[in-house]
Formats: sequence, structure tokens, C-alpha cells
Amino acid sequence: MTKKIRNILFDLDGTLTDPFEGITNCLRYSLENLNIPCPRTKELASYIGPPLRQTFSALLRSTDDALIERAVVLYRERFAGTGLYENRVYENVPEMLKELTSHSCSLFVATSKVKVYAERILDHFSLGSYFVEVFGSEPGGRFDDKAELLEELIRTHNLVPRETMMVGDRKHDVIAAKKNRIWSLGVTYGYGSIKELREAGADYVCRTPMDVVMLVKDA
Repeated sequence: MTKKIRNILFDLDGTLTDPFEGITNCLRYSLENLNIPCPRTKELASYIGPPLRQTFSALLRSTDDALIERAVVLYRERFAGTGLYENRVYENVPEMLKELTSHSCSLFVATSKVKVYAERILDHFSLGSYFVEVFGSEPGGRFDDKAELLEELIRTHNLVPRETMMVGDRKHDVIAAKKNRIWSLGVTYGYGSIKELREAGADYVCRTPMDVVMLVKDA
């Protein structure tokens, strides 16, 4: 890393908060209402992170757009009122955000989750004030592709790529960062393994939120 990191883009699920209970409950709710067999709860953890339509295509073993959209509607039916609050902030995340803002970093959220849900989650946990802006997908599917989402964020705020880093827990975060020529940092306390992050080409890997702080400050 040859330049100071001034802009940090954070994934939400598996990076700032642990949504395991809410997401798995909503996936189960959707599949049960479609009379589709549901994998065991632990198996559902592997579906935390990717865009929702991609997740349902895999779970339903289908590319039928109408079926996938019905599954998404059912998922959000439960998520909007209950599921988004079945969530918890990872240990030391508030401290990480406080340290990074005091280090003059501009923080953003870049999530595959629908923007309005992401904002509600952040406000619920009193984290929203740390971020310049939250970028998320739209209900109709726009910005489901994380690379396109990052491109929009970088363009909107005129960020310098070499001064910008994406922090996330899954390969999708790393791949999206690389497509936009920004730094990528994978965290292993979420749902992606070190192997997944390394194979995707992460520039850096950290085990804890405070390790992220140390890396950025040492840059």
C-alpha cells in the first residue's frame, strides 16, 4: 500500500453486524411458504453475503425469474418487520468505526442489502452517524451486482481508487473491489473463510475489527 487510505467502504452483513438469526429465519419462512425443503440452519449460513436473488436461485435450484421473485417477496415480508432486528453488532465494531473516523477516514457502507433496510439496521444499533452515506441495492434488483454498486459509490463521491478500500467478509466484496481497482481487505470473523478470501485475491486479511484499525493506521 503506497498511499494513505482515506475512504473505507464497509460491507454490512458479516462485517459490521451478524445477521445469522434474521437471515436464516427469513430464508426458512420463504422456502416453507413455497413448500420447498429447507436446508438445516447451519447450512443456510453459507448463503449470507451474496445478493438475495442469487441466493434463492441456488436454494431453489432454479433460474425461473417469477419463482425467484416470489421467494424474494416472501423473504422481505418477514424481514421488513422482524428479521432485520434479529441481528447483533460484532464485538469492537463501534470502537473500530470511532477510531477510523478519528483518523480522518471517510466511511461508507456498500451492501447487497436493500438500502432502506441497511439504514434501518445501522440506525437501530446507533452506527449510522459514522457513515457519510449508505449504498445498497434497490428492491427491483438494481445494484445487486456489488461491482456496479461500488462503481456508483466511487463515481458519486469522486473517490480516488488508490486511497479507497473495501472491507468485507466474502469473495464478492473482494471481486467487486478488484473490478473497481481499489484495495480489498477481507475479515475472517464473518462468514467467509481465509481460503475463500485469499483465493478471491484479497490484498489484506484481518481477524478482528481492531486489526483493521491497525492496518489502516500503519498504511
